[in-house]
Amino acid sequence: MSFSSLFESGESARNKSHFATIVSIAQSHENVSAQETVVLERLKSKLDISDSDYAAILKNPSAYPVTPPTDSEERIQWLHDLFKIVFADHAMDENEHKLLRRYATAIGYNDEDAKYLVDRSVEIFSGHLNLEDYRYLLNKNRK
Repeated sequence: MSFSSLFESGESARNKSHFATIVSIAQSHENVSAQETVVLERLKSKLDISDSDYAAILKNPSAYPVTPPTDSEERIQWLHDLFKIVFADHAMDENEHKLLRRYATAIGYNDEDAKYLVDRSVEIFSGHLNLEDYRYLLNKNRK
């Protein structure tokens, strides 16, 4: 561990963790598509990931353990980011579905909520909705 990493902010560590999870999902099938690369580049900027961290995460995303967000709004944002990368190539395979369920549980959702949110998100993302619509539809008709 480098000296500077001892002083890394909690937000920076969470962003790297989140980005590494996104990369893991993008790499879950043979090749990262051009569309997925565009989304990764956009999220790299949004999450303030440095070029050197970007390269390190792409090389070994499993080196960054999941550091869950502390509030529900951030959890929804993280889930939304993950679905953007999964649907960047307009397809979702069974492996990606399983990874999303595991990730939803890892960031603090119980099994029932994780299943609901992932299944509902698959339905929603077929229509390429924005974040506000995504939030609304996730909670619409929820029991």
